[in-house]
Amino acid sequence: MKRVDVYGVGNALVDTLAFVDADFVREHDLAPGSMTLVGAEKQANVLRSLSEHSLELRSGGSAANTMIAISRSGGTAFYTGKVSRDTNGEFYRQDLLAAGIHFDVNPMNETEGATGTCVVLTTPDAERTMLTHLGVSIQLDASDIDEEKIKQSRIIYIEGYLWSGDGTRAASIRAAELGKKNGVPVSFTFSDSFLVQPFREDFRKFVKDYCDVIFCNAPEVKSFSEIDDLEEAAKFVGRLTSKAFITNSEHGAIVIEDGLFTRVPGFPVQAMDTNGAGDSFAGGTLFALTHDHSAIKSARWGNYLASEIVQIPGARLHHDYSAKVSSVLAE
Repeated sequence: MKRVDVYGVGNALVDTLAFVDADFVREHDLAPGSMTLVGAEKQANVLRSLSEHSLELRSGGSAANTMIAISRSGGTAFYTGKVSRDTNGEFYRQDLLAAGIHFDVNPMNETEGATGTCVVLTTPDAERTMLTHLGVSIQLDASDIDEEKIKQSRIIYIEGYLWSGDGTRAASIRAAELGKKNGVPVSFTFSDSFLVQPFREDFRKFVKDYCDVIFCNAPEVKSFSEIDDLEEAAKFVGRLTSKAFITNSEHGAIVIEDGLFTRVPGFPVQAMDTNGAGDSFAGGTLFALTHDHSAIKSARWGNYLASEIVQIPGARLHHDYSAKVSSVLAE
């Protein structure tokens, strides 16, 4: 009997959230709406400039946000990521455990580096610009992947951000190999458009060889397929895997299942912060898939959670949505 819905693998990052105006982003020479890998000094300079702003700390990282969405839906999850034995690392561990996520990876010694951090700047147009210092999260490797936990899981979820490091990429491949070995389906998110171009061939091979379920957004699937037409790009990825879920902002999502193309409408809302929308969509979809709902119904629940997260600050859902599942999927 499988005891846990999802085994997640990703970067473990403590998020610092701040609302700023567009001038702040320009003044610090940042690319609006992007995620940029930075050194500790660059990140510290930006944080110093935020000394007069109200800041919030959250346990984050893309895949961790997805695990939170699974838990908020009433599901269960393991999470594998690397933190340090420092204040941020302990905060991260306690924060995930409080959210109902199983997280028991051995931390690194502080002498080997600090826990990874991400400064998330949200502007009034709901766009978020992220500066990420990966810290010891890049020291996650294949030896951290727990085969026994994979055996106890219904599906594996791997984030594309892990492709930026040799060790983290090896951890991703190891998780996928163990999934195939033990009959556990593998899901994969492209994570960000900036990853798709340099790793396009790697992603295509990984998807074809290991993946049962794919998550991406419209720009990512166009880059992945090198096709500008969204429907044709979606069909391209659908030929490589049995299920693909493609988010398309306020237009909802596209589902490709066994080659069949379906649009699933979103939920109209006024967005204040788009940070975490894709992560929550993936979490909602994975929860529904692991609870025997169809791909179309699963995308609908994913769309609902995405519409909820964009109405609040930060990348993680705050409330228990499990009581809403039946009514939302019945509509």
